[in-house]
Formats: sequence, structure tokens, C-alpha cells
Amino acid sequence: MKFIILGLFLFVGTCVTFPSFRDRIPNGNGVPNPCKGSSGMWEGVGHNIQIGGGPRNAFGKDFAAAGSKWTVELCSKDSDSDGRTNGEELGDPNCTWTKGGAPSAKATGHPGVCEPMDQDSCKSVNTRIVCL
Repeated sequence: MKFIILGLFLFVGTCVTFPSFRDRIPNGNGVPNPCKGSSGMWEGVGHNIQIGGGPRNAFGKDFAAAGSKWTVELCSKDSDSDGRTNGEELGDPNCTWTKGGAPSAKATGHPGVCEPMDQDSCKSVNTRIVCL
């Protein structure tokens, strides 16, 4: 019973606490799910699993290193090594977005998941990504 309560607490804590980080990046609430055949959005943008929690993906590590803020350096970086900058994927190709503002475009990719996922160059990068 203790494990169930602890698990529930951790799950609720993840769902309630971490979504605030999505407000710190452009289109944080609209990052597409890159998993083949999946629809919807990737809620835990900085994590290896869609719902968040657990280990961070490359973008999550870079975001933490940037002080959990959207910076020109973070925007200009290609965290997932797919040839597109974080800004391009999140709809801020010119790196001008500020918190609370409207991005210049919709998110077209995931900055922490190399896409397309089935491409040979992405398979080794995405080894820890969990598609549900």
C-alpha cells in the first residue's frame, strides 16, 4: 500500500509540477509526438518519455544547462542532432521568442528527439526515447 501511495504521489507531482516548464519554451504546449503512428503532443518535452519524468533527453539537459530558460544559445543549438535547431523545431527560427509571447510559427518537430525516428542517423541518438 505504501508503494501505491508513493507512486501516486510521484505521478501527481510530475503531472502538476513540471508542466510549468512548457511555458518557458515556444510552443511548449504544442510539441508534436514524434513516435510513428502516434498523435497528440509530447508533454514532457525535456524527457525521454512522452508524459515527462524520468531521465532527460538531450534537449532537457541543454534546457537545464541554460538555467531552464529559453536563450539565444539554446534556440540556436541542435540538441537532438537532426540537422534542425531547437528554434526551428519549436517555431522560433529567428530566436526572438520571449516567455509569454506568441511564437512566429507552430512547432514542427521535437527538439529532444532526432527525427525522423526511423532514419539510420537518428536510431543511435534515440536509443532511450520511450514511445507509448
